[in-house]
Amino acid sequence: MRKLVWALVAVVVVALLGFFVAPWVYGTFIAEDDAPAATVSTEGAEAATGTLDGEWAVVAGTGPNRTAAGYTVHEILRGADVTVVGSTDRVTGAATIVDGSLTAAEVVVEVDGITTDSGQRDNQFRTRVMDTANFPTATFLLTEPVDLSSVPTDGTTGTVTVTGTLTLRGEERPVTVDVEVLRSGEDIVASGSVPTTWTDFGVEPPDLGFVTVDDAGSVDFLVTLEKQ
Repeated sequence: MRKLVWALVAVVVVALLGFFVAPWVYGTFIAEDDAPAATVSTEGAEAATGTLDGEWAVVAGTGPNRTAAGYTVHEILRGADVTVVGSTDRVTGAATIVDGSLTAAEVVVEVDGITTDSGQRDNQFRTRVMDTANFPTATFLLTEPVDLSSVPTDGTTGTVTVTGTLTLRGEERPVTVDVEVLRSGEDIVASGSVPTTWTDFGVEPPDLGFVTVDDAGSVDFLVTLEKQ
């Protein structure tokens, strides 16, 4: 009988350790610190060829510059600090450049394609948080021209300030974001991270007792554009 009691105690202790310690291990050693869609990579970049002017379309991209979009947010999971990164490659869009200036651009993200390392978290995100059944896409629409003349042509990156309208969950808000731009060969790669307060878009961060999510985070993107 005594052995059985000690065995039960051991099981309970192990379960409690898993419940409380595992999130700490995850947040400390496993969780991503940076959004993968937030930084352009110059690895293998080439000098720019061709002209900027014309019509451009978002394409899949290659290697570290694969097109992606999503979000980054901080949460407390059973007392552990965790940085959550969600992303999807289901991104489309187009841009127009005239006389070296970006005059029109739109990026569309299929929100229900955004995933993290947790199916349970993703289900909450798609249903009660973002209601993707009724609001399947998020969009960014350029509202002011952007001078691209300062973007290097030698395979290094430059930064431009972009102003537009961000739409999440059916709510539109003006945003301004610094965008890192790379011209490599015939392609353009652009990335940025938009600081976002979720309630501004009618999004209520989950607070489920064992996990609480910050009321602010970022919307992240990296897009490769190909001339049409």
